[in-house]
Parts: sequence; C-alpha cells; structure tokens
Amino acid sequence: MARVGRVERSTKETSVLVEINLDGTGKADVSTGVGFYDHMLDQLGRHGLFDLSVKTEGDLHIDSHHTIEDTSLALGAAFKQALGDKSGIVRFANASVPLDESLAQVTVDLSGRPYLVHSEPEGMAPMIGEYDTTMTRHILESFVAQAQVALHVHVPYGRNAHHIVECQFKALARALRYASEIDPRQSGIPSTKGAL
Repeated sequence: MARVGRVERSTKETSVLVEINLDGTGKADVSTGVGFYDHMLDQLGRHGLFDLSVKTEGDLHIDSHHTIEDTSLALGAAFKQALGDKSGIVRFANASVPLDESLAQVTVDLSGRPYLVHSEPEGMAPMIGEYDTTMTRHILESFVAQAQVALHVHVPYGRNAHHIVECQFKALARALRYASEIDPRQSGIPSTKGAL
C-alpha cells in the first residue's frame, strides 16, 4: 500500500499544495518563492528519500512568514497522512549530521503527540538571503503541530548560519526517514496502547 500524503491549504494569504511519498527515491520539486527555504525542503526530500512536491504562492510582498508557515503546516499534515495508522513503523529514530563546522542532532518519536525541543547557537546571523533565520524554529513548530510527532533538535555548535540551518534539515530528514521505515519484525502498531 502506497504511503503518500496530499494536502491543499488555501487562505487569503497563501495557496499551498504538498504531496509526499514516504517510500520514494528523494526526488523533490519545490517552489515557495523563498529560495533558501526551497533549498531546505529539497534537502528534506533528498536525504529522507521522500518524493516531495511543494507548490506555494504567498503574500511575499508582505514578507515570507505566511508562506513558510503555511507550507510547513501543510507538510506536517501530508506527512501524518502518509504514515496512515503507523502499523509496522520503527517509530523512534535519531540522526546526527555535520556540515563543516556545524553539527545537528535530531531525535524523533512518531508518537501522535506534538512536542518540540529546539536549541541552536546564539548570535547567528539574522538573515540568509531573504530567509529570516528565526523562522527555522517556527518551521519545526508548525511541522510538529500537524505531523503530531515529538521532535528534539539540538545544534551544539556552529558558526555559519547557512550551515547551522541546513544541517538541521538534513538531520531531520534522516531521522524522519529512519523512524517511518517499515520494520519487518514489527507486525502491528509499535505502542502498548495499540494506537499512535
């Protein structure tokens, strides 16, 4: 059975379409109008081995906040949809990914309960091109709220803002990939409650 999710979200501020295949090959086709965010979503697809299509049109004449937030909400909802009832998944996973001087450590539980713990170095440059670096935490908050996962993201060190943000997305991709994989030894839902 295909593990795919498709979510459309339309407001007065944005129009978003997200499609994800958890069992893909890492093909990403992303267009949000925010170049660096597109680059990060491409990393998510590529390193998660998710086939990911994202098409967003937003009120960028105001700023990128609505576009990034609504895309992240739709991505989280599509990811949850693709997981289905979570039968047979690994559920827990972690990944550490370096990018030159920066390191990101990500741990995820596909628990059905949204929770985010996020830390990154202070004093990071406020902008990467037109991308506000404070949006990284908000992206994760929005994703977690809709995907209903517990996510811990820690960047113990790093200097370059691009590297600090990018290693987080790569580590997130790997952790989500490992947690959502099917465990051949797991016949049902990996919870004593019988539901996630």
